[in-house]
Amino acid sequence: MSSLTLPDLILLIHHSSNWDDFVDAVYKSFVQDFIESRPIYNGNKLGLKKYPLIEGKAATFWHMTTSGKVPELQRNLDESRCERIKWPKPIIENSSNVNNVKMWENQRNTKKGIQYRICLCFGDWEYLVVLNKRKNYILPWTAYPIVYKHDKKKLQKEYSNFMKFNP
Repeated sequence: MSSLTLPDLILLIHHSSNWDDFVDAVYKSFVQDFIESRPIYNGNKLGLKKYPLIEGKAATFWHMTTSGKVPELQRNLDESRCERIKWPKPIIENSSNVNNVKMWENQRNTKKGIQYRICLCFGDWEYLVVLNKRKNYILPWTAYPIVYKHDKKKLQKEYSNFMKFNP
């Protein structure tokens, strides 16, 4: 198996450190990768959680580019998430045929009940893409760099437990 190489980062400095221009460039990339040509995961074209629209941009965009353990509308833009907006699509589309993406499934208890998720982790526990499995379709849910050691350990444990029962 080969290794996946990811696209270059979209950097704020390349947009004269202007946040509005930077966010516009990041959203343009998101539109190209998730609206104009939807990613395909294991032969299934992904849907998209569009609503609630915030500033005219899809909900999934905000979930991939903001951070914080607060309600969606109160989360803050995260520069490192924004910079990597071109990474989720190639990870999703190549996850089954490269050796540097780990895949496992998990469950999360949410306000809407149990949610079934597909986790795709790039590299040495560097970046995580989460897909949400629905009854008849799959949604890209979030994606983010894994920066904290305790988060890496938690994900490694989830992966190990999944692999014990799904070799």
